[in-house]
Amino acid sequence: MTEGGRVLRMQLLIGFMCVALVVYFLLLGRIAMAFIGTGETAAIGLGLALMAFPMIGVWAMVSTLRSGLTHQRLARIINEDGMELDISSLPRMASGRIRREAADELFVTVRKELENDPDNWRRWYRLARAYDYAGDRRRAREAMRKAVDMEARST
Repeated sequence: MTEGGRVLRMQLLIGFMCVALVVYFLLLGRIAMAFIGTGETAAIGLGLALMAFPMIGVWAMVSTLRSGLTHQRLARIINEDGMELDISSLPRMASGRIRREAADELFVTVRKELENDPDNWRRWYRLARAYDYAGDRRRAREAMRKAVDMEARST
């Protein structure tokens, strides 16, 4: 499957999941309103509690989509600048994941680049990707958050 085909398939899947979540939130909201409409104290309390779930869900969905779009925009800029990490020659396991030792070596290289240019959001983006390849998702998220913040301040 081509890269464009994978991207389109992922976008369609994300769109489907968002529509499914919105339908779920609407149905949950209707159930909550039915509880509230009974006029009974316990049912009203349950209905109000149920109303919180769709609101939290919408917030989570919108936040996730915004972050994804921001990360996608940064990835496009990095790619256009020719600064995307080249992992094509790194050895992989049968699952397709990069071997840990190779990912760790890549991380060390990228970390040195960052130490020489710590105020460049592109270096933080690359560090986030290197953390991700090394399997450290928590630090990858932290580095990506810093890259996003730095890029936003630079524009």
